[in-house]
Amino acid sequence: MIKTTAQPANLRDEQPVPPGVTGCLVLADGTVFWGRGVGAVGDAVGEVCFNTSMTGYQEILTDPSYAGQIITFTFPHIGNVGANAEDVETTTPAARGLVLRADITAPANWRASRSLDDWLRMNGLVGISGIDTRALTRRIRDLGAPNGVIAHAPDGRFDLTALRRKAAEWPGLVGMDLAGEVSCRQTYSWDETRWTLETGHGKLADPKFHVVAIDYGAKRNILRCLASAGCRVTVVPATASAEDVLRHQPDGIFLSNGPGDPAATGEYAVPTVRALLESGKPMFGICLGHQILSLALGARTEKMHLGHRGANHPVKDLATGRVEITSQNHGFVVVPESLPPEAEVTHVSLFDGTNEGIRVKDRPVFSVQYHPEASPGPQDSHYLFERFVKLIEEQRG
Repeated sequence: MIKTTAQPANLRDEQPVPPGVTGCLVLADGTVFWGRGVGAVGDAVGEVCFNTSMTGYQEILTDPSYAGQIITFTFPHIGNVGANAEDVETTTPAARGLVLRADITAPANWRASRSLDDWLRMNGLVGISGIDTRALTRRIRDLGAPNGVIAHAPDGRFDLTALRRKAAEWPGLVGMDLAGEVSCRQTYSWDETRWTLETGHGKLADPKFHVVAIDYGAKRNILRCLASAGCRVTVVPATASAEDVLRHQPDGIFLSNGPGDPAATGEYAVPTVRALLESGKPMFGICLGHQILSLALGARTEKMHLGHRGANHPVKDLATGRVEITSQNHGFVVVPESLPPEAEVTHVSLFDGTNEGIRVKDRPVFSVQYHPEASPGPQDSHYLFERFVKLIEEQRG
C-alpha cells in the first residue's frame, strides 16, 4: 500500500512522486492517493463512491447505474475470478473507473476467459491499486462522496494541478441527467432468460405476456428475470412517450434502473409515467424507475450523504415483516413524507430507515429501490417479478 497524502490547495506539479507509483486518485479538495495504475492508461473524472460487495465486480462495473462514478471496492480481492462475456450487464461499461486495495491477480475460475486487467484495458476503464481503501471509505462515510480524478500513467508523471482542477470543476451528479447517455437508441426485443450452471443463458420459447421496459439504463439480468417469468420484453429508449409505449400494446410496463439525478431525468420521464399511470396497466419499477414513479405521483427525491452500494443491505417488507438481504446501488432516495395518500410505503432500509419500496393503493403499480435481480440473498427478492406477473394475470382475467 502506498501512502496517502493530503496536499495543500496550491498543488505543485514538481512535487516528488513516491517510488513505484503509476497511478493516483486526486480529490477536489487536493487529497492525493498514490497507487499503481491498472487497466487503461489515461484519466477519468467522476463521483468517488464505495461498494461493499464481496462478489460480482464485473456486474458492478457494467451496471449502467454507475455512470459518472469511480467505484472503490472495499473487498480487497477484486479480479481473482477473472472476467468473461456472460457476466456483463451492458455492452459498454458506464463506470468511470475503479479503486482497489490489492493488485489484480491471475484469474482462478473455470469461467474466466481473460484477466480483469485485460478486460479493463479492452473496455477503456482506468483503475488504480495499492490504495488504503479503508481510509478512503471512512472519508466518504464521514464527509460524503467527493468528486475526484483517477489517473494511470506508466511513466509516473502526473500534472496534479490540472487533475485537481478537473475534479473541482466537474459539476457532480445533482441535476445531472445520465439516463440519456446509457439508454438504448432504438427499440429492441429481449427473450434471453437467466443463467444456469447446466445450460448457461436460455431463451424464452413460449411467452405468456408482453412487457414494455423503459430503458433508463437497464441491467440485462433484470430483462432476463422478466423473460424467465414468462414475459416477452420490448425495450424502448428513456425518452419514449406514453404513446410510444402503448403502441406496443403491452400487458405490463417496467421502469428500469439507471444513473444520475432522478429529478433531472424526470423532466422528460415523469410526464410519460404520469400518462402511463392513467392507462391502468400493471407497472413495476426498480431503482431509478422507483424514483421516477414516485416523482410522477407527486413525491420528491433528494441526494443521499453517501448512498447505498453493496450486496448486504437488509430491507424489511412492512406487509409480511420479512427481512430481505438486498443488492443496492443508488445515491438518491425518495422522501417518504412527500408521497401522496394514494402511495403506501412497502419496504424500508434497516440500515438507515430510508424508503425502499412503494405501491399505489388503487392501481396495479409498485416499485422498489433495491435490485431484486442481483441475487445477494441469493433469491430473497425474486418474488417481486412473480408479483408483477400476477398483477398482469389478474388484469387479463
